[in-house]
Amino acid sequence: MTSPKLDLSVFPRFALLEGLTPVQRLSRLSSALGEVEIFVKRDDLNGLGGGGSKVRKLEFLIGEALASGADTIITVGARQSNHARLTAAAAARAGLKCELVLTRVVPRYDDDYIENGNILLDSLLGAQIHDLPASANALAFAEERADTLRAQGRSVYVCPLGGSSAVGCLGYADCAGEIAAQADASGISFDHIVVPNGSGGMHAGLVAGALALGKSPTSIIGYTVLSLADQARSVTLDKTRQTLGLIDPTLTVPDDAIIIDGGQLGEGYGIPTDGMHHAVRLLASSEGLLIDPVYGGKAFAGLLRDVETGRYRPGQRILFVMTGGLPGLFAYRSAF
Repeated sequence: MTSPKLDLSVFPRFALLEGLTPVQRLSRLSSALGEVEIFVKRDDLNGLGGGGSKVRKLEFLIGEALASGADTIITVGARQSNHARLTAAAAARAGLKCELVLTRVVPRYDDDYIENGNILLDSLLGAQIHDLPASANALAFAEERADTLRAQGRSVYVCPLGGSSAVGCLGYADCAGEIAAQADASGISFDHIVVPNGSGGMHAGLVAGALALGKSPTSIIGYTVLSLADQARSVTLDKTRQTLGLIDPTLTVPDDAIIIDGGQLGEGYGIPTDGMHHAVRLLASSEGLLIDPVYGGKAFAGLLRDVETGRYRPGQRILFVMTGGLPGLFAYRSAF
């Protein structure tokens, strides 16, 4: 379905997705807003481990792990990491042992956050959990743990935060081709694609894919939920260049290819905002769709604000990538 320029068949890949994720028009919400048409790319709709966008990255990450002969995968994240949950699920599907190095970087201490949501599912999925304080260097711990297991004869693959290595980002380069094919098939062109930007892998992959397809990357807008805008832009630009280098080393990434909006970060990663509360409730009550409070909620809040302020022109079509993370709503029960 994709351009020959976006042929990713040379990369090891372990199938986790079950076909294309649908694109749906938010009819009621679009009518209520009155200015733009809003569509969603339902990357929350895949059956593995509760669903979510990280599955796209994990197809390539697990593929690389298996190709290297790994029997164990270790990854890192916050205590309520969606990536950690889905890594545990993908590892179970692939027959790999999984260890999760989780830090308490979000200042929430209620029982729901500490024991419910993703962390409950991590355990059910068979992962071994290492619970570290906020000050810990999770990746250094993961590498040390990997060395310990290797000394015991195990073969270990260490996966970075969010699965956002260049290999992981290939999952969203592939998604750029999927979106382009769906747009062509439906006759609907999207003026902007809106995503949350955490570790930057989704954003980087989509931009790399767009460039490989010969499309403008500046239609893709990321709302940072983890870092300040300048840092998020720098990290995402670097990952985009690494990813495009894997796809086609002859192509370059313009300095202005990454657009980051920092207006929805609030007090920091995982800390609720009024805009997030409004966005989660509005999408649920108007369309029956659930987005998470850490990523999707803040990014959708940014989309709504920018419709109100006129950033998006009347008549434009906006595609919002729904990343999943539904278990996070249960962890944030007290915030609602």
